Amino acid sequence: MGCGQTADNQGGQTKALPRIAIAGLAIESSTFSPALTHEEAFHAKTGEDVFSLYPFFSPDSLARKRAEWVPTVKGHALPGGIVTREAYESLVGKTLEMLKENSPYDGLFFDIHGAMSVVGLDDPEGDFIIRIREVIGKEPIISTCMDLHGNVSRRLAQNTDLITCYRMAPHEDAMESKKRAVDNLLSRIESGKGKPAYKAWIPVPILLPGEKTSTRIEPGKSLYAKVGPAAEQEGIIDAAIWVGYAWADEPRNHAVVMVTGDDKEKVTTTAEALARSFWDVRSEFVFVAPTASLKESLDMAIASDKQPFMISDMGDNPTAGGAGDVTWTLREILARPEFKTEAGPSLIYASIPGPELVEKAVEAGVGGMVEAYAGAAVDDRYAPPIKLSGKVEAIEHGDIHAETEVVVKVGSVHVIVTKKRKPYHKEADFTRLGLNPRETDIVVVKIGYLVPELYDMRADWIMALTPGGVDQDLERLPYERIKRPMFPFDKDMEDPGLSAQLIPLSDE
Repeated sequence: MGCGQTADNQGGQTKALPRIAIAGLAIESSTFSPALTHEEAFHAKTGEDVFSLYPFFSPDSLARKRAEWVPTVKGHALPGGIVTREAYESLVGKTLEMLKENSPYDGLFFDIHGAMSVVGLDDPEGDFIIRIREVIGKEPIISTCMDLHGNVSRRLAQNTDLITCYRMAPHEDAMESKKRAVDNLLSRIESGKGKPAYKAWIPVPILLPGEKTSTRIEPGKSLYAKVGPAAEQEGIIDAAIWVGYAWADEPRNHAVVMVTGDDKEKVTTTAEALARSFWDVRSEFVFVAPTASLKESLDMAIASDKQPFMISDMGDNPTAGGAGDVTWTLREILARPEFKTEAGPSLIYASIPGPELVEKAVEAGVGGMVEAYAGAAVDDRYAPPIKLSGKVEAIEHGDIHAETEVVVKVGSVHVIVTKKRKPYHKEADFTRLGLNPRETDIVVVKIGYLVPELYDMRADWIMALTPGGVDQDLERLPYERIKRPMFPFDKDMEDPGLSAQLIPLSDE
C-alpha cells in the first residue's frame, strides 16, 4: 500500500488510512541451558515477506485493507538457549533502521513471545520496545501480542498501549490472539479513541512450568475461562493472564495479570479479581499427565498393549528452551535388554542432533550401515556423546530446522538423527521419514505436554522426569535472581498484595 492511500468513510468522503508498522522477535530462552542462540535461528522475515506469517493479512483480507502496513523485521526462533548479544543487536538494529526509513506511524503491531533472554541484558523485550519508542516517538499506539508463557515487566507494560496474550495452552489460539491485537489496534485508531485511559498491572508471585498450567485441565481450564468474559465487559479493551516463563533466572520471571480499558473501576477490579483467582488456585496446579522416572515410564510402556504409548522426554524439551541434544534418555533406552534385537518392542526416538552421523549416513545411503557419535555437543552435563551403530533406514533433506534428517535402526529402536535440532510435533514429521507412529509400540519425543496432533494420536502417555535445561523439578534449578518469596519455592509465604497498579500511559 502506498503512502497517502485513502478509504471511503460513511460520508462518502475519503480519509487517509493509518500507517501501522509490524515488528517483533520471539523465542523462549532457558538460562539453565548451556546453549547459545544465534541470529540465523530466528529465520527473520523482512518487508512484504512478513505478511506470509499471518493468514489474516492475506492480500484480499479486510485487515490488510484497513491500514497502510509497514512490515519491518519479524523473527521467530525455536525455544533454545540464551540469545547472543550480537544476534540481538543485529536484529534490533535492522528493525530500528527500517522503522526510521519508513516513518511516521500511527501505530505498531509488536508481535513477541516475551521470554527472550540475552547475554548481559535483562528484560530484552522491555529494552526493545523502549528503543522502538525512541525511533517512532510516544504518540503512535503500540499493540502487543504475547505467548502466555512470556513475561511482562513494568517497562514493557508502560511502553505498550494495548496488550494481550494467548488464552490456551497448548496454544491453539495463537493466530486468533495476534488478530485480536491487530483488531484492537485498528479499532482504537479508526474510532479516534486512541490509547486506553487505564492499564492495570499486577505481578503475581507464582512461577510454574507450562506442563502444570495447561488449560486442558483444572485449574488452568477454569482460570483462563474467566479471561474472555472479563475482556468483553463494556469499558474494557482486553484482559490477560501470563503464567510467565519458568526456566530463566531474571527478576521479571513470574506471573502477571493485565487489563486495559477506559473505565477505571472496571479495569482495576477486573485485574484484581483475575489475580486473586490465580493466587487462590496456586496449590491445585498439577502436571497435565501422569509423571514418572524414565525407568518407570519405560516399564509401563513395555508392559502396555496400546499403540502408540507416548513418553515425553521433558528435561531436554527444545520447545521449552532445552538444548535438544542431551543423550541421557537415549542412552538409557539403548541400554535396556528389551530393545537390543529387532524382535523387541518397536520404539521411535525423536530426536538427537548428530551432524557427524548424518554426514556418514548420507555417504552410506539408505540400507547402508553407519557408526558415529551423536548428541551432547552442547549439553553434556548429564551424559557424553552417544555412539550409534545401525542401519540407515531413511534420509530426508530440506527441513527448515533439522536441514537433514536420518533414521538409524539400532536393535528395535528407530533413532531420528538430525543435522540441527528439531522438535517433532506432527504425524507428517514421522511419516515423511517412512515411520508409522500409530503402529509403533513406543514413541519417545523431546517435548513436555503433547501438542494437539500428538495428543490426539496417543493411545497412552506418560511424562518422564528427565534431566536437562528445562528440568520440570524447578526446585533443583539454581535460581539466584528471581524475586522471593515466590510460589512454589516458598510454599508457606504470606498472601501477597494483589492490588492493581495503574501504569502510566506510554506518552506520559
